[in-house]
Amino acid sequence: MTVLVPTMGALHKGHQALIKRARELDKEVVVSIFVNPLQFSDTADLEKYPRTPETDIQIATLAGATQVWFPTYEEIYPNDPIQISAGAVGDLYEGATRPGHFAGVLTVVNRLFEIVKPSAAVFGEKDFQQLWLVKRHFKKIEIVSVPTVREFDGLALSSRNVRLTESDRAAASIISKALQEPNRMHEILATEPAFKLDYAEIIDEKTFQLASATTQNKRAIIAGWVNGVRLLDNAVVESNS
Repeated sequence: MTVLVPTMGALHKGHQALIKRARELDKEVVVSIFVNPLQFSDTADLEKYPRTPETDIQIATLAGATQVWFPTYEEIYPNDPIQISAGAVGDLYEGATRPGHFAGVLTVVNRLFEIVKPSAAVFGEKDFQQLWLVKRHFKKIEIVSVPTVREFDGLALSSRNVRLTESDRAAASIISKALQEPNRMHEILATEPAFKLDYAEIIDEKTFQLASATTQNKRAIIAGWVNGVRLLDNAVVESNS
């Protein structure tokens, strides 16, 4: 059988972790690289998304991929795509700021699954809302998650990080600091003027609703911008926090 690792390219150590986990599941690992226009509401953001195909092939192959697949738009969407609704959760948080984003994600994942027909697919926990929605919508394929891989300063690895200057990186580190103290997230984030907050909440992992005092599985989620670069991260909230 085949394990699929869906990506948009600009691969880094976080993607390597996904590919290595996929290789543990099966010897056949397909890494797809497709910058999906349907999940970008901002055309400029789509155009600025980093594209490094030659490096991607090297990174994916060294990590254990047996096939690196660069599908064309026509392969993925031979006809006008009928988008899959992401439901109410798809309109929260990332979905509120990026309308239609998760419908685009679910639509492309569905097409990738139709074409590759994998037995399992591997996703990272950094995009936790995406992971939650994919798990909810695709029950017939095993969805395996991999913990977020971080830089030395705690910043979650992301393809967008290449757009951060040295000072931007220093400002972005406030996110991981805030996640370490979930009850003081807003207070900590407010100490960094270069970070423009979108949201910072503690949610119930099972429902994606705001956590209550009795919630058993809590996760802190944060998103915002540093110098125009959108960053998001999350972390499990320990029961005693």
